[in-house]
Amino acid sequence: MDIENKSVLIVEDDIALRKVLVDKLTDEGFVALEAVDGLEGLKVALEKHPAIILLDIFMPRMDGITMLSKLRSEDAWGKHVHVIVLTNSTDAQTIARVSSFGDTDFLIKAEWSLEALVARIREKLIPAK
Repeated sequence: MDIENKSVLIVEDDIALRKVLVDKLTDEGFVALEAVDGLEGLKVALEKHPAIILLDIFMPRMDGITMLSKLRSEDAWGKHVHVIVLTNSTDAQTIARVSSFGDTDFLIKAEWSLEALVARIREKLIPAK
């Protein structure tokens, strides 16, 4: 992979899903960072500046929308980092709210495969030639 920063922050409270994502991304050559909720995710994101963030919406302590809002409004780097929101919600208001934060993709958990997610991450991180 021809990119300098290969770190991906996974902010997901489902332990099993987080482990599957970490294992797959590690196998694919990424550096996988983990957080169990938005509060921890925001802290890790601001400290480590990952290349991309995979973000769940519904989590304890701080939900993904709140984390994304804080990330975009409180940090210069955070305004531009690419975020892929992973959720089970198909609520139009939730999708619109997430989309309003700029540079975000929205994936419904039941509708993607690990291979498709890895392809999406690579697409976002490696500029087209």
